[in-house]
Amino acid sequence: MSTSLQAQARKSTTKSDLRRLRQEGKVPGVVYGKELGAAIPIAIDAKDLSALLRKQPHSILDLAVPERGSRSVLLTDVQRDPLNGQVLHVDFHQINLNETIQATVRLDIQGESIGEKEGGMLQLVLHELEVECVAKDLPASIPVDVSALGIGDHVTVADLKLPAGVKAAAEPDMVVLSILAPQKDRAEAEKDAMDDAAEENAQHSREAKAVETDA
Repeated sequence: MSTSLQAQARKSTTKSDLRRLRQEGKVPGVVYGKELGAAIPIAIDAKDLSALLRKQPHSILDLAVPERGSRSVLLTDVQRDPLNGQVLHVDFHQINLNETIQATVRLDIQGESIGEKEGGMLQLVLHELEVECVAKDLPASIPVDVSALGIGDHVTVADLKLPAGVKAAAEPDMVVLSILAPQKDRAEAEKDAMDDAAEENAQHSREAKAVETDA
């Protein structure tokens, strides 16, 4: 089910006008697409946009565009202030629901793994996945059940259960998440590896000295 968002008309583009717009609780943006012709400048209520970014930043939206009616769009770019993180500008791409698109989908981690219950730690490598599908089939999220995973187990892109008609753009062997050993065990393993390396170095040193003595 698509999320609805109301856009407002925006004509001014000067820095002072954009600054005043933000002070009024609006975020400037544009919506573009081959059916719209030139990009249309718009403004979005900052609170509505903030709620969207928290919950469904990658979902298909029904954007009410002034004088153009409701359009199916994807949020494609968010520009933020590097100091305070405030959203400065957004881009929306108008799409055809019957066309194939590439889009980003959030991974929804579900359950608590056996490994975590044993003291291990879940390391999430990918938070989102790039997929390809017909726009109307784009899922809001992709569930990843980790409840059966033990320490040392991992999930790859190939292990994900994607909806029918949806395929991943990433390589099948790309790791999505891993269940790491408890920190103490990892530290001991690293120490053992260092001890082995030190012993190997010492052995090489002894062999080198033996060669020099024979010479």
